[in-house]
Amino acid sequence: MGVERSELAGAASVRGAGIPLRSERDHEHVTACPTLETERLIMRPFRESDLDAYTAVLQTAQVRAALHLPDDGGRERAWAGMAAWLGQWQLRGTGQWALDERATGAFVGRAGSHWPEQADWPGIEIGWTLHPDHWGNGYATEAGAAAIAHTFAHHDVDAVYSVILPDNAASQAVAKRLGFTLYEERLLSTFPEMPHGIWRLTRSDYRSLIRR
Repeated sequence: MGVERSELAGAASVRGAGIPLRSERDHEHVTACPTLETERLIMRPFRESDLDAYTAVLQTAQVRAALHLPDDGGRERAWAGMAAWLGQWQLRGTGQWALDERATGAFVGRAGSHWPEQADWPGIEIGWTLHPDHWGNGYATEAGAAAIAHTFAHHDVDAVYSVILPDNAASQAVAKRLGFTLYEERLLSTFPEMPHGIWRLTRSDYRSLIRR
């Protein structure tokens, strides 16, 4: 393993996406959520004022169906999620960013990494959840590419993963665009109702992608 200079610089060019990053902390292990900028997004820490907008994301029928969320999650689930992401950044240097559209300032959703204390979790996950109003714009791919670059730059891991339910075709398509391939399918203790697809992108494959 080991981090190359190009990864530390935060260059995330995934299959022609061409996403330069500017990070507040480029050359040290991050223990609090940094702010990144991509071509069209600002990826920043969650804040209290995001609660209404993030609640609205989690209460859309499309997001509830994709993530198999209960209908009554509401503000409590949204607030707990925001607090958990901020805490994970402090504890492990991983977590999800709040996403703002640079052109308008609109709250788009969240994306980033996830590294829970769970014995059957494959490793650091890259994930995204966007409001359906912003689906189809390539924002999940753009934010996912930035999250991959940040993770490989700041964590000495051989691979990153994306954990996706088999009926979530949209997220599977994003994972493929980012260079992930289906590694295995298995049940996870947090969701024993059906197996998840475990998608994987190795560091060596990632290096090949950004050199193209």
